[in-house]
Amino acid sequence: MGSYRCAVQSESGRLLSEEGVIQLEGIPHFSVEPRHMSVVANVSFSLRCAAHGPPDPVRVIWLQDGAPSFLNLSSSHPGLNRTSTFSCEAHNSKGVSTSKSGTITVLPSPPQNVSAVETNQTALRLSWQPGFGGDYPIVRCSVQVRVQGSAGSGFTLGKWPPDQMILNQNVHIPAATVLMEELEPHSLYAVRVACQSSQGLSEWSPWVELQTAEGVPENPPSNVTATPNGTEVLLAWEVPRGKLNGELQGFLVEYGTPSTVSTGLDTALSINLTAPLSNVTFRVCAYTATGLGPWTPMQTLVLTPSVCLIFPELMVCFCPPLPSGTPPAFSWHWWYVVMAIAGAMAIAVLMAVYVAKLRRKETRFGEAFEPMMESGELVVRYRARRTYSRRTTEATLNSLGISDELKQKLQDVMVDRHKLTLGKTLGEGEFGSVMEGLLSQEDAVLKVAVKTMKIAVCTRSEMEDFLREAACMKEFDHGNVMRLLGVCLQTVESEGYPSPVVILPYMKHGDLHSYLLYSRLGDCPVYLPSQMLIKFMTDIARGMEYLSSKNFIHRDLAARNCMLNENMNVCVADFGLSKKIYNGDYYRQGRISKMPVKWIAIESLADRVYTTKSDVWSFGVTMWEIATRGQTPYPGVENSEIYDYLRQGNRLKQPPDCLDLIYSLMFSCWLLSPKDRPSFEALRCELEKALEDLPDPQDPDEILYVNMDESSTELGAVGGRDPLGGLPPFCLKGRDTVTTVEVHHPNRYVLCPQHETNRTLSDSLDSLDICPQPPAGWDARPHVLHMTLFTGRTATSFLKSD
Repeated sequence: MGSYRCAVQSESGRLLSEEGVIQLEGIPHFSVEPRHMSVVANVSFSLRCAAHGPPDPVRVIWLQDGAPSFLNLSSSHPGLNRTSTFSCEAHNSKGVSTSKSGTITVLPSPPQNVSAVETNQTALRLSWQPGFGGDYPIVRCSVQVRVQGSAGSGFTLGKWPPDQMILNQNVHIPAATVLMEELEPHSLYAVRVACQSSQGLSEWSPWVELQTAEGVPENPPSNVTATPNGTEVLLAWEVPRGKLNGELQGFLVEYGTPSTVSTGLDTALSINLTAPLSNVTFRVCAYTATGLGPWTPMQTLVLTPSVCLIFPELMVCFCPPLPSGTPPAFSWHWWYVVMAIAGAMAIAVLMAVYVAKLRRKETRFGEAFEPMMESGELVVRYRARRTYSRRTTEATLNSLGISDELKQKLQDVMVDRHKLTLGKTLGEGEFGSVMEGLLSQEDAVLKVAVKTMKIAVCTRSEMEDFLREAACMKEFDHGNVMRLLGVCLQTVESEGYPSPVVILPYMKHGDLHSYLLYSRLGDCPVYLPSQMLIKFMTDIARGMEYLSSKNFIHRDLAARNCMLNENMNVCVADFGLSKKIYNGDYYRQGRISKMPVKWIAIESLADRVYTTKSDVWSFGVTMWEIATRGQTPYPGVENSEIYDYLRQGNRLKQPPDCLDLIYSLMFSCWLLSPKDRPSFEALRCELEKALEDLPDPQDPDEILYVNMDESSTELGAVGGRDPLGGLPPFCLKGRDTVTTVEVHHPNRYVLCPQHETNRTLSDSLDSLDICPQPPAGWDARPHVLHMTLFTGRTATSFLKSD
C-alpha cells in the first residue's frame, strides 16, 4: 500500500508518469473467534468474535446452528437448553468471511439439597435433587463418600484413615437416594454428588458433612485396681481402650448389696467398709448419652487375716506376720503366683522360638541368608525360589467382578504394575484417558501408550467392554493392526477400587483423522501429496484384509480409529465394537448402542446385521475422509436422515484432486448389494497398483508457474471465473490513472459477483490498450510490487514513490 509511478526507458531518455496510489483491501479477517466451551443449562454466558478490515466498516453477524442469530453474544447470551454450534460472519464491501465454529455443550447443573434422610449408628440414607439438564434428561448420578479427616472431640475415625474414599457408586435415575451401610458410630463423613446427561457430567456438588448416630463404648474400663486402707477400699480404673463411639459422659460402679454409684468423669472411688473384714464385690462400666458400655468382669476383694486381692486371672495375698514361735504354714496363694509367673515365662519363650523360626523360613526372594565358614571365608548360601504366582493375578482379576471367560482370556497378558511408569497425558475424554508411559522389559525399556478408565463415572459393564477390547486385540499380529502389549491393574487412591490399564504401542503422530485435519487447518499446514494419501488407504486395506481373514468384523472403521506411528504407517485400532464370527459370515447386534451412522453400511442401518462387506462400506467412507484430508462425510445431512438419503441413491461426491480410479474404488464400496462390493484383498491389490503407477511426489514449493490462459468457461484457481473473459492481466497497458489493486494474504480470497468485478475496473478500461501477446519477461509470482515489462527494446517499470 502506497504511491507508485511508472517509468519508461527508451533511447531518447526516461519518462515518469503521474503518481498512482495502491490501496490494500480485502475481506475481513478475524482477531477473535468463538471457542468451544461447556455451560450449565439455562445459565447465561458470553462469546466473543471480532473482525477487522480494511476496508471498514465491518459488520459481524452471529450464526447459531447455521442460522442467523440477532442476539448480542459479545455481551451475554441468556442461556441454552440444548447443545448448539456458534460461528460468525464478517461483512464489508469486499465480501464475507466466516469464523471457526465453537460448540457450546449444555451440561446439567450441580445436584442440590444433598442430605441424610435416615440416620442410625452404622448407616446413612442419602437423598439429593438432580440438577436441570435442559433438553437432555439426567440418566444417572455418581455419589462419592469419604471419611472426614477433621473429626472433632469425641469423634472416631474408625477403621479408615482420614480422607479415605469409602464409597463411589453410580445411581440410575429416577432414583435419587442411596443407602450407606457398615459405617462407624459417631463419625463424620463427607458426601458429594454429580449427575450426568447424554452431554456429559455436571460439576460436583460441594462436600456435605454428615454424622452417624452416637453409640456406646466398645470396651469396658481398663486396669481396674482395689487398694485396702483400714476401713476403706480405693477403687481405680482407666478410660476404656478402643472406640468410645460417642462422647464419654461418665462411669458407673456397682458394688456391695449391690449399690450403683456414678462417679462422673472421675476414675477412682473410695468405699467405706461396713465391717473390718467384710468382702467387697464390684464392677465398672463407661457410658455415653446413648447408653451403657460393657461391664468389667465381677471382681471380689477378700479381707481376712491374710488380705488378698482376687482378680479373674490373678490372686495377690498380703499375709500379716505370724506370732513368734509359730511355725510358718504352707500358703497355696503364693504357689498360685509362682505357677502363674512360670507359665507366663514359658509362653514368652515359646513365642520367641516361633518368631525366630518364621524369620528363617523362605521368603519371596528365596531362603533367608545364613552365614557360615568355608575355607576360612564368610559365605552366604541360599536357594532361589520362583517369584511369580498365577493365583495372585487371579485374585486381582477376581476383585474386578468380571466374567470367568474374560478372566481366562486376560490371564496370559497380565503385566506387573511395577514394570510400568506413567508419564504425561496425551488425550483425555469423558470416560478415560491415554497417557505416555515406559514399559520395562527384560532387555530394553519400551515407550508405550497407556489407556486408562475413570472408575468414578464408569459402570461394571463399561469396564468389561473396556477389557473385552483388550482381549480381542491380543489375537492380532500384523504390521497394520494395533497389537496388545499387556494389561495391568492399578489402585487409584482417590477411588479406592482397582482400575484396569491397557498397554499399547506408542503412536507418535496420533490418530489419522486429527493428523489429516491439522495438516489442512493447523497453525503450520503440511502438504500431503496424493502418493501419501493413497499409501494411508493401502495400509488400512492391508490391516482390514488381515482382520477379515481372522473372521473379525470391526464395525467402527473410520479415520479417527486408525493410528499413525513414527514411520507414517497406519494401524487399524479401537476394537471396542469388533466381533468375532464363529458360525456363518454375519453378526447381528443383540442390543442397541451408540453407533457411527455416517460410516455404517445401509443394510446395517436397516437390520443391524454386520458382515465383512459392511466393513468394506466403512472403508469407502474412510477413503473419502483421507481424500478430503479430514472432512466430515455427508455435510449438512443429519444422522436421522442418513438412511433415507442413501436409499434415494445418494452417495458421497468425488473430492477435488481425487483420482478417478480412487473414487471408482470408493464408489464400489457403496454398492447397494453387499455381494457386489469388492473384498479387502481386491481393494488392497488395486490400491497397491495405483500407488506404483503414480510418479514420485513433488514438493509444492517447486511449482513456480500456473497456466492461467484457460477459457473463461473454466473455474479459476480460487473457484471463480475470469471477469475479463480470459484475458491475462499482463496484456493491459494503461495511461496515467489511479487503480485499486487487491493484495491478500495466503488463503484469503473472495469470490466477487460478475457485475461488481466489472464495475471495479470499468473506470480504467477506456484508458487501457490490449496487447496481442503476453510479454516474454512477465513475472507471474504473487505479491510482487515491482513489475517490469519488456516490449522490443522498451522497458516499463512500476516503482514505489518516496
